[in-house]
Amino acid sequence: MSDTIKKVWRKYLLQLQNHPLRTKAITAGVLAGCSDTIAQKISGIKKLQLRRLLLIMLYGFAYGGPFGHFLHKLMDILFKGKTGTFTIYKKVLLEQLTSSPWNNMFFMMYYGLVVERRPFSLVWNKVRKDYPSIQLTAWKFWPAIGMVNYQYVPLQFRVLFHSFVASCWAIFLNLKARSAVIKKD
Repeated sequence: MSDTIKKVWRKYLLQLQNHPLRTKAITAGVLAGCSDTIAQKISGIKKLQLRRLLLIMLYGFAYGGPFGHFLHKLMDILFKGKTGTFTIYKKVLLEQLTSSPWNNMFFMMYYGLVVERRPFSLVWNKVRKDYPSIQLTAWKFWPAIGMVNYQYVPLQFRVLFHSFVASCWAIFLNLKARSAVIKKD
């Protein structure tokens, strides 16, 4: 690892230690922005849609990072001192039954109402149509990520890990959506 990268990483760790909420919020916002930039390019958009990019970054900064920060702190409090595989299963189950459905619903509403500026009735109809399959797909993917996160990732890095995987997940979903459009043409 180069000295520059080591220095930047040390500064990041110091910020994470001294200002955890702010650092996680900024990290989630930047990763969401990177993900959206890649997704826009993959979907064939020639000129980057800056408004969309900024609103996705705002979502990561104002919601994704802080929500993850407090979720993992709460999980640590609820399961204080408890370790082992069964405890990890319980954490993942609790997360998948509570925050996963909420986060998917909230993102769909935010994206439709704020990013796309669609009327509530259209957004709600799209949510009613697409939410069940999106949530079922999430339940196939995210429990494995949760297991890794709770088993191997220290508390202070869980939001970073989750935000990184969420960025990759968003790119994957965009590719899936794009391939569906191409097949229909």
